[in-house]
Amino acid sequence: MNDLYHDAILTAARRTSGHGRLVCSHGSATVDNPLCGDRVTIDVALDPPAAGVARVGHVVRGCVLCEAAAVLIAEQAPERGLEELLGMETEVEAALRDGAPFPWPALEMFAPVRDVTSRHRCVGLPFEALTAALAAALGSVDEHTG
Repeated sequence: MNDLYHDAILTAARRTSGHGRLVCSHGSATVDNPLCGDRVTIDVALDPPAAGVARVGHVVRGCVLCEAAAVLIAEQAPERGLEELLGMETEVEAALRDGAPFPWPALEMFAPVRDVTSRHRCVGLPFEALTAALAAALGSVDEHTG
């Protein structure tokens, strides 16, 4: 179990990238894991004209795995397109469950989690929140343009 909390994960979880709510966001989502009590809120601000993400904010009440995953999202999402980000939840799940490659090299730090299925959701929860926040943001953009 100690392999789960190696230095790279602990270091990532301590970084403050994206920590806190965004004052101006296009979409937000909060997801819970009732089994362990983790809760993640992700806010996204889109980069006009909705071609990508400009900023990500997050608030995590959860374990170090959850916190590290949220930090990586805040650091990596602004470099990615919406299509890629909308598929992240599924790709991360496949990487943990089936041993598929992680979609971002930085996510390789979660490789030891593959062997502990009860912790897969801890890594996946921020990606679930990201997907929901993006869906909310895209719905908001559609409402304002349609």
